[in-house]
Amino acid sequence: MMKTMDRINEEKIVAIIRLESTEHVESLVESLYEGGIRVVEVTLNTPGALEIISKLKAHRSDLLVGAGTVLDKESARAAIMAGADFLLAPTLSKATIEMGNRYGIPVVPGVMTPTEALTAYEYGAQQVKVFPVRSVGKNFAKDVKGPLPFVDVMAVGGVGLDNVADYLSSNWQSVGIGSSLVSSQLIEEGNFQEITARAEQFIKIRDEVINS
Repeated sequence: MMKTMDRINEEKIVAIIRLESTEHVESLVESLYEGGIRVVEVTLNTPGALEIISKLKAHRSDLLVGAGTVLDKESARAAIMAGADFLLAPTLSKATIEMGNRYGIPVVPGVMTPTEALTAYEYGAQQVKVFPVRSVGKNFAKDVKGPLPFVDVMAVGGVGLDNVADYLSSNWQSVGIGSSLVSSQLIEEGNFQEITARAEQFIKIRDEVINS
């Protein structure tokens, strides 16, 4: 079976789910799935996040379901016990990475500098996420991989249809996409067809970059 991070790097697109209510979560995930998305992250500041992770894991066996906004080792363990396939954090925490490694669950911590990226790698992180990536731009991955070619990077925070191709063709292993795909306005309107359409657009761009 393909390792989790290998699968994320093959799929390349992680849909970030941050909701104020769980009312439409199943319709949302189904619309993302129909559009070709196979990796989702449920942020732990979403009400009932742990239950959502467990439900999604039971519903779709081929869907990778991660927990996001994991701030400490206690939250990490709770997410792992709920069935999370991977953990994403906005910051760098040694204890969180160690908790993930203890259970064989990859942790992708947030970093903003080469020093933090190397430190995360030394702590045992298989990949780091640069967040918010809009602050550093698409060339950051290429620049960091000069001296640190062994560090895999995910771009999160400001990735949309207008620039996802730039990131995917510039040394980033994967991208995390939030509001430009999982739009709270579209969810409130119940316009899941548009979310599916957006997902299809992201997947189409991804495939074009891979095949170019």
